[in-house]
Amino acid sequence: MLSRITVAAVLLAFVGPVLSAPSSTAKREIQALMEALSASSCEFQRNGTWHGRDEARKHLQRKYDYLLKRNLADTAEQFIERAASKSSISGRAYQVRCPGQPAQPAATWFKAKLDVLRGSGAPGG
Repeated sequence: MLSRITVAAVLLAFVGPVLSAPSSTAKREIQALMEALSASSCEFQRNGTWHGRDEARKHLQRKYDYLLKRNLADTAEQFIERAASKSSISGRAYQVRCPGQPAQPAATWFKAKLDVLRGSGAPGG
């Protein structure tokens, strides 16, 4: 029979990471990603309809707030994967279309912005 300490340790091993919160760096990165969309001239497609950057940001903020309440967006990568890549209802991938460029998956656009933010990518779009 397992002791209470052993059971507690096992539970913490599984639950501990789930209950973590985003670091201040992750929060800044996620806000910067949303600001990059707001500051761009790009459109955002979800479920087959193109939306302006302000509406897109509001939508992503709602999704991010939902994830925060459930401790599901601890990193910028998780934000991109869980909020900014596809519809959680239809499963359809989001797209970003910037002037003079073909539409691209939103995940690709946000990852490129994150790379630039972190200093490991070239600016664009």
